Amino acid sequence: MKVLTLDDFDLKSKFVFLRVDMNCPIDPETMEIIGTKRIEESTETLKSLKDARVVIASHQGRVGNKDYTGMDKHAKVLEKFMNKKIKYVEDVIGEAAQNAIKNLEDGDILLLDNLRLCAEENYEFTPENAAKTIMVSRLSKLFDLCVLDSFPSAHRTHPSIVGFSQVLPACAGRIVEKEVRNLDEIMTVAKAPHVIVLGGSKIPDRLEAIKLLIQNGRADHVLLTGLFANVFMRAQGRIKSSLGIKREDEVVAKAHALIGEYPDVFATPVDIAIDKDGERVEMDVREMGKGDKIYDLGPKTVEYYSKLISGAGTVFISGPAGFFEKENFSFGTKGLLNSVANSMATTIVSGGHLNSALKKQGLADKINHTSTAGGALVLYLTGEKLPMIQALEDAAIKYRSK
Repeated sequence: MKVLTLDDFDLKSKFVFLRVDMNCPIDPETMEIIGTKRIEESTETLKSLKDARVVIASHQGRVGNKDYTGMDKHAKVLEKFMNKKIKYVEDVIGEAAQNAIKNLEDGDILLLDNLRLCAEENYEFTPENAAKTIMVSRLSKLFDLCVLDSFPSAHRTHPSIVGFSQVLPACAGRIVEKEVRNLDEIMTVAKAPHVIVLGGSKIPDRLEAIKLLIQNGRADHVLLTGLFANVFMRAQGRIKSSLGIKREDEVVAKAHALIGEYPDVFATPVDIAIDKDGERVEMDVREMGKGDKIYDLGPKTVEYYSKLISGAGTVFISGPAGFFEKENFSFGTKGLLNSVANSMATTIVSGGHLNSALKKQGLADKINHTSTAGGALVLYLTGEKLPMIQALEDAAIKYRSK
């Protein structure tokens, strides 16, 4: 990765736009932050910017989702990690935000509100068009430098990811710098068989990535959990009723095609756990009734998956196996993480939710590489160039040619 870093710039008194990813797990009932790993990660770059005037930009959730909220609580969490006052403004590109930026002094840190309050940040653009958005046009004139440190969002082409680097000097933050270096080192020693354990709920983004992983020899076994497993079991005809998810027909059809093309690669659950009046009830997948909602993997599936993990040369796990936030349904996630941590393989754990679970179980030190990135990391492992990395490389070429 031939990009500029913070070490290439004189940062004192400079106005810095810092794009991070503080998109944290949120309790849908209390709306409290329940996993602070991504906020904590951002402090490394912030400490390197201690003499600058820093404006932090991040998103939280997606419009319409339960975790879509403002960034005021993120500011409070960051204050504790930094042990200093973090300024906050309930605005992104308006007059209040602009005035708050202009009034910053050396050492000040300002957190903007949720970037996705700005409509443009909910769409993908070419870098050239991203630079023409109102967000970039209004804010870029207030900054001397753009620092991109949002690896979990590196596969997106939102204005904050690829737009500012078109019109400002840009460099990688400490997280991105370290993440890419570590991953490149790991992938040079990674060996077969490659076992991928996929969970979580962001299905459409990852189906094409799964195919690329298989084609590039990075996925000999794909063990499916969570909503991923539901989609593939629906494609197999083992789940009869609708899953009630967006673009269901499309994703089920793609899953069906993948199973047909690579029949020996995918593994789906043999037993599951459902919720019955607040209690965990385990059953064979064939015993599911209409309307039963899967909350976790069953013990036979965890044992089956664990055997495949124990024989792996490289293991990549992304996304929880079920509703692990509820103690009754954390069995699958805990069991698989234990199997990964105790395997002899090179191990990579991906995603904020799994990092929170790892920390609770005290297993983080047993993993070769942990990352709060999810979809971006999956895509990176396929060998695809991530838009944010490309933006940083282009910015480095432009800056060095001046």
